[in-house]
Amino acid sequence: MADPNPPLSCVRDLKASDASSGRAFASVLVLRKLSVKTAANGNPYLSVELGDRTGSFNCTVFSDSPAFEVVRSAEEGAVLKVEGNAETYQGRLSPKLLRASIVPEDELQSPEVIASLVETAPEDADALWSEFIQFVDSVGQAELRATVRNVVDEVGETFRTAPAATMMHHAYRHGLLEHTVHMARAAKALLPLYRDVDPDLAMAGILLHDSGKTIEYEGPLAARRGRRGILQGHVVLGYQLVRKAALKAKLDPERTERLEHIILSHQGKLEWGAAAMAATPEAVFVSMVDNLDAKMGMVQRALRNAPPGEEFTERILGLEAPLLIRRLPG
Repeated sequence: MADPNPPLSCVRDLKASDASSGRAFASVLVLRKLSVKTAANGNPYLSVELGDRTGSFNCTVFSDSPAFEVVRSAEEGAVLKVEGNAETYQGRLSPKLLRASIVPEDELQSPEVIASLVETAPEDADALWSEFIQFVDSVGQAELRATVRNVVDEVGETFRTAPAATMMHHAYRHGLLEHTVHMARAAKALLPLYRDVDPDLAMAGILLHDSGKTIEYEGPLAARRGRRGILQGHVVLGYQLVRKAALKAKLDPERTERLEHIILSHQGKLEWGAAAMAATPEAVFVSMVDNLDAKMGMVQRALRNAPPGEEFTERILGLEAPLLIRRLPG
């Protein structure tokens, strides 16, 4: 007989358990994605992503489910208590939701609750911020350094807490800061190999390349693109921040144009969101380091969240393949 009051389970526990048994579960989760779709018979259904700090899963909620109206009425970023049966679909966890309720905001204020729901960077945020400021101070050219500081002053605390994405890489609290510092570390090691790349300009470009994401994303529990993010995107928003900061710092026109070009081209390809293809040594360098850390960020996150005993992850969208997670012996 199913347990009428199952203990709360995190996503990692659900994925590690034998979901094929259809065992009952209850969880408190953030509604990360919600879209209403129409089935072949004309009935609506919900495509839902739910998650906590240990991971996420997708499931379908059909119109005849008792949870349907509650989930449909919730906004992305809401916290839901859900109950259902843990099931799989095509080898992936895809629970059947039987009940759902929205957790009131006054029950979400404690740090413990937030810590259980929001995935954060594995490195200490204060240490990452201190290292980030050291990289800012390392930019030797005075007006270029002032430009970076002007952007940091404008975006403020948001840079420390923002994610670097909503799903692809470093998609968690402090993810933007972690991604940027990791890129700066890589650049510090690689720049001596590429003498044709101006080190100050490249480092400034790395520190500012994703600054527009501080405006693009909003939401304390589940990051989503806000109005300006949808209408302009982080590449254009970052370009605007950098141009304003460079004018304030009286950065010379040549360096201003080259720094702006790094921001506009760092996505690598036009189909990936770049406004231009990288056409300076520094822009090529920053774009490649960005792609490297984005991919390795996906690898590191997959390894952290891997269920025990598994050999491969599910297919990772950004890598276009599953990842071998069984570590080498010894």
